[in-house]
Amino acid sequence: MKTIKLHDKEFERYIPAKVIQNRILELAKIINNDLAGRTPLFIGVLNGAFLFCADLFKNISIECEISFIKVSSYDGIKKEGIKTLVGLDESVKGRDIIFVEDIVDSGATALFLNDEIQKFQPKSVLWASLLLKPKALQHDITVTYLGFEVPNEFLVGYGMDYRGLGRNLNDLYVIKNEPIIN
Repeated sequence: MKTIKLHDKEFERYIPAKVIQNRILELAKIINNDLAGRTPLFIGVLNGAFLFCADLFKNISIECEISFIKVSSYDGIKKEGIKTLVGLDESVKGRDIIFVEDIVDSGATALFLNDEIQKFQPKSVLWASLLLKPKALQHDITVTYLGFEVPNEFLVGYGMDYRGLGRNLNDLYVIKNEPIIN
């Protein structure tokens, strides 16, 4: 199995790039069908979702727009409180919103963003996430468009990092020889 080292941690390949890309094509087809005749606003959650968002958006064939926000809840592999760093400029009132996330684990970020966006009266709020950690989920969040369910372990690659490294990897990797994150 392919392994990599980032800083002081070792990771092994978990989901190959080809499998990720095939699932993204499937999700795009579903979104195109579900939102045909509407003009949704995709909101990519930076930094982790930038690759997933770009690959998904390239395969969306309906009329749509895209914007980005930046929030953070990790410092290395330790989860911290949510910090909003960059906000949204577009009007969302009466719009169909699709948040695009790299991973939903505890659901705290998704809950925070749902609460924030509701203040601006969108028509609907949907979630597209490449990954979901069901065993880590602590909030009632529905991911409408889900790539993969994954175990409650630290992952890097395909936009996700470990202390700044690994975002550029095409495959997803799981940390080796570490306890499960709570």
